[in-house]
Amino acid sequence: MSALSSRTAMLATVGLIAVTAVWGSTFFLIKDLVARMPVADFLAVRFLIAALTMLVFFRRPLLRLSRREWGQGLALGAIFGIAQLLQTSGLEHTSASISGFVTGMYVVFTPLLGTVLLRQRLPPITWIAVLLSVGGLGLLALHGLSISYGVWLTLASAALYGLHIVGLGAWSRAGSAFALSTVQVIVIAAVCLLATLPAGPGLPPDRGAWIAVVYMALAAGAGAMLVQTWAQAHLSPTRAAIVMTLEPVFAAAFAVSFGHDTLTWRMLAGGVLVLAAMYLVELVPRGGVALQAEGLHHEV
Repeated sequence: MSALSSRTAMLATVGLIAVTAVWGSTFFLIKDLVARMPVADFLAVRFLIAALTMLVFFRRPLLRLSRREWGQGLALGAIFGIAQLLQTSGLEHTSASISGFVTGMYVVFTPLLGTVLLRQRLPPITWIAVLLSVGGLGLLALHGLSISYGVWLTLASAALYGLHIVGLGAWSRAGSAFALSTVQVIVIAAVCLLATLPAGPGLPPDRGAWIAVVYMALAAGAGAMLVQTWAQAHLSPTRAAIVMTLEPVFAAAFAVSFGHDTLTWRMLAGGVLVLAAMYLVELVPRGGVALQAEGLHHEV
């Protein structure tokens, strides 16, 4: 590898780490916001801002999409929109740190769904990853012999995120990635708007809430997508995937640092098991769905 390409790869890695930190920072912000405004209202405003921003930048590529690509974008956007509603509703009923780790289980769901839907061969070590993730989830989320309502909602959203990644892995093309992402964001905004009916979306209650919503729409949304897309053009899928597994670590770190959560041995042990499962899944070569195809999970 030349010095220039090595420097570019390093810069891409740093950029992707920064984006992952931004994603992680949104968990405790959302936790605070949904305590002050309805989930659907928050998501509708957030995704409307993101959709309008992306339309400004990518309206021309949209015109070049085929009817089939529009249909694929509509399907993927609907899946992601429902996942967002489930994940954010779940965050109302669980801590930001636990939500981050449980959401991260999409990394484990992805190869499982790829095996079922695309008939991909599942490496045996993936089953070890599944056992590790289930054990980690138990430590993080079990209260006695029950799992809270919020964790179940978040787990369902993680499964839908996995389905979304499988769909992108099958349908995404480099030449239409920005346009396909824009279609999805428009559909996500529409799904969230429908969830606010019949009253329609209410606006953020104060200046602080507006700042947080705009930050998540632009920095954690449109801006993160641009940085991620550029970074992953210069990194291998495995390296990019390993960097992105830092998201729940950042989510827990921000939540603990800002006093929203308390660090416990269960959080540490459960988080280590879930991260180990993610790394196992990503380090094992697989011929199908690559995580770099996932263009929206965190960033909008």
